[in-house]
Amino acid sequence: MNEEIEILLDMAKEKMDSSITHLEHELVKIRAGKASPGMLEGVMVDYYGSMTALQQVANVNTPDPRTIAIQPWEKAMIEPIEKAIMLANLGLNPENNGDLIRISVPALTEERRKDLVKQVKKEAEDAKISIRNVRRDCNEELKKMLKDGLAEDLEKDAEASVQKLTDQYSKSIDELVTKKEKDILTI
Repeated sequence: MNEEIEILLDMAKEKMDSSITHLEHELVKIRAGKASPGMLEGVMVDYYGSMTALQQVANVNTPDPRTIAIQPWEKAMIEPIEKAIMLANLGLNPENNGDLIRISVPALTEERRKDLVKQVKKEAEDAKISIRNVRRDCNEELKKMLKDGLAEDLEKDAEASVQKLTDQYSKSIDELVTKKEKDILTI
């Protein structure tokens, strides 16, 4: 196959990979009733005047499936961390004992589970849209190559390859969603 087509397909694959990676990253943030340090990703703490990621000012771990423990590296950071978690609006209530912040992750209600499944499906649809946009961009580029003298059969084969990639990545998204839904709906 033409070298330009190979490069185009590699770029499409990279972009589709990044869509899947982004989806996985977003799904980690959606809690399924089990405590996970990933639930606090994106929480920014006021660290002496500059906003800093929570993971850079404290150790975050899960001693059991219902608890997140946050051990600040400096005792003075306990209150700013507590405040940052509250401001992040994650529906979590931090409790501190002077040395450590504990967060008890409440069990999910049936209604909340259904809301989370909707959120998962929305994230999946966003990822699929991103993948379809990559497909569209590739097909447009192939049409330009056709006008510039690319053989028609090569263009058709390349379009088929792009479609195959799109189908493959859409299937991966569906598998991720099914797994996450099962995780959320399992009590």
